[in-house]
Amino acid sequence: MIPAEFRYERVSTVDEALARLASLGDEAKVLAGGHSLLPLMKLRLAAPEYLIDIGPVDELRYVRLEGDEVVIGALSRYSDLVRDPVLRQHAPLLAHVSGEVGDRQVRHRGTIGGSLVHADSAADLPAAVLASDAVLVARGPAGERRIPAAEFFLGPFTTPLEPDELLTEIRLSAQTGQDWAFQKFTRRAIDWAMVGVAVAGGRVGLVNMGGVPLRASATEAALAAGASAADAAELAAEGTSPPDEPHATAEYRRHLARVLTRRALTR
Repeated sequence: MIPAEFRYERVSTVDEALARLASLGDEAKVLAGGHSLLPLMKLRLAAPEYLIDIGPVDELRYVRLEGDEVVIGALSRYSDLVRDPVLRQHAPLLAHVSGEVGDRQVRHRGTIGGSLVHADSAADLPAAVLASDAVLVARGPAGERRIPAAEFFLGPFTTPLEPDELLTEIRLSAQTGQDWAFQKFTRRAIDWAMVGVAVAGGRVGLVNMGGVPLRASATEAALAAGASAADAAELAAEGTSPPDEPHATAEYRRHLARVLTRRALTR
C-alpha cells in the first residue's frame, strides 16, 4: 500500500500544466482530486515518475450556460455540481449522479474530469456523460480538440488523450425539462455499483456492464422505434460483457441491467 517513489510538482494554471506535460511526456501523471490515481499508485498499478498536481487550477472550476449548451470545467468537484443551480436546472442528471458518488469526503475532493479520464466502467459519471451525449474538450500543444463521449472510452482505463493533453471541460446540450433517471444497485452504500443505469431522454448509459463505459444501444433503438419501457428494457444487456465475479456473476448483472433499466425508463 506504499506507492513507488515519485517527484511531486504543483501547478496553478492550465498553461503551466501543459508545459510540464509537454516536457515530461508519459513519465508524468496528472493529479486532480486523487481518488482514482492514488489507490492505483498504492497498489503499484501505476508508477509515474512525476505527479503533476493541478488541484490549484481554479480556472477549470465552473459551470455556465452558453446558449443552449451547459459547459462544465473539468476540475469541478462533485460537491459543487450537486448544488450548482445551472446544472440542477439544465442538466439535472449530472447534478443528481454527482451526489451518488462515494461519500461526502470523496465528493468534496473528487472531480468530474478525474473520473472521466480514469475511464472506469464501474464509475457513475461516465455513464451519465454518455447518456447526456456530451462532448469532452481536450487541450494540448496543438490546440483544442473536441471528443464525443461515445468515442472517449477506448478500453479499460484507456482514453484517446495524449500524454501532453489535459481534459479541460465537458459540454452538453441543455436538458431543460427533459426526462431523466438514475438507478444503481450496490452491496453497500458507498461501494462501486454492481450495475447502474443513467437515462436522459432516449439515451441509456450503463455502469459496470463491460470493460468500458457504454450505452445500451439495443434499448435506445427499441425506444426510438416506439417500444414500451418494459420491452426496451429487456434488451438492455444486449452486446454487453459484464464482469463475472463471485459476488455478482455476469448473468446476475445482465438481470440487474434489465431490471434497473425498466425502473429508470418507467420513472
